[in-house]
Amino acid sequence: MPAANEWTFLMGNRVCITDLSRFLPGDPVSNEDMERILGQVGDRPSRARRVILRQNGIRQRHYVLDSETGEVHYNNAQLTAEAVRRLNDGSFDPDSMDLLACGTSMADQLMPSHAVMVHGELGGAPCETVATSGICSAGILALKQAWLAVKAGEAKQAVATGSETASLMMRAAHFQGETSASDAEDVERRPELAFEKEFLRWMLSDGAGAMLLSDSPGDGPVNLWIDWIDSISHAGDMDTCMYAGAERSACGRLRGWREFDGAIALAAESVMVVKQDVRLLNEQVVTKTIDHSLPEVCRRRGLDVQDVDWFLPHMSSEYFRKPLQEGLARIGMSIPEERWFTNLATRGNTGAASIFIMLEELAHSGCLKSGERILCFVPESGRFTSCWMLLTVA
Repeated sequence: MPAANEWTFLMGNRVCITDLSRFLPGDPVSNEDMERILGQVGDRPSRARRVILRQNGIRQRHYVLDSETGEVHYNNAQLTAEAVRRLNDGSFDPDSMDLLACGTSMADQLMPSHAVMVHGELGGAPCETVATSGICSAGILALKQAWLAVKAGEAKQAVATGSETASLMMRAAHFQGETSASDAEDVERRPELAFEKEFLRWMLSDGAGAMLLSDSPGDGPVNLWIDWIDSISHAGDMDTCMYAGAERSACGRLRGWREFDGAIALAAESVMVVKQDVRLLNEQVVTKTIDHSLPEVCRRRGLDVQDVDWFLPHMSSEYFRKPLQEGLARIGMSIPEERWFTNLATRGNTGAASIFIMLEELAHSGCLKSGERILCFVPESGRFTSCWMLLTVA
């Protein structure tokens, strides 16, 4: 017979999100101010910007850049630490965490890890740190590490974060080798062209979110039980779709930045700029992340989507709302749109932080009721990953 502590590991503790916080730097940036703050690429303003913004549905977002001077007010570690400090109404004690798990698509440096840099900003007693790599999935993968640690009894209290400082890579200086002369009429006729040349620049934004996890509910107004978190990679039969720090050859192989001959070659090829294969994105993102994942998740977890009270999809753009609806209908798992919750229009696409920022806003909206079930969906187009999470309001 297993010992008592072995039974705890096998059965697992039930894990509760006892608090959520977010930090959105600076004042909201309007669509009209974006190009002024990020900088103009080339000798004239973007002709496709308005079309892209109308299609992606974003009205405002936040940047770590000063709106007048362009000065960087926060790096990624500082931004993330500020979100953690705001837990427990701003009274969070770093000494109380046994584990700090941090996810982001781009840390401030290649080494050391993002998590230890955040820990350094926070200070406090020694603790375990975990940094998860990826793009949009990095945040929820950090959350899964924190969930598993508390579930296994390895940590009593853990903090998970998701953060992005995308504006630092969207500044004009990084795009001087690129063209922004997309023809607005072509973009209007074929919206996917906007994605190829300028979509990411007018889409990505900055922000950080944090969650406090424990093996019992807290004293705050909202507690969310984590029922399960599933992550599914489809990379086994998919090419790379979204990448940075590399160039893709005709055969699909990524040539990493270290294979280039110095800074001049990197700049000439715009190697460090975030890129996306728009054709592959449009053809596969919904099919892979919905059709090829949700039915198996429902079977494995015994989930009936009709029992879901809230659906939180991380959408990079309103452009994907209709394909997502159609994908759910195609597999017979439609979720009425009145159950959907997203804040894309007002927060922008904050990548790895998006699910944290969405959940924080919903949790503090006063709309949640005890026993309601929240299904979260985080797709990633890096090489196509599907992340699903089910929560129950305590």
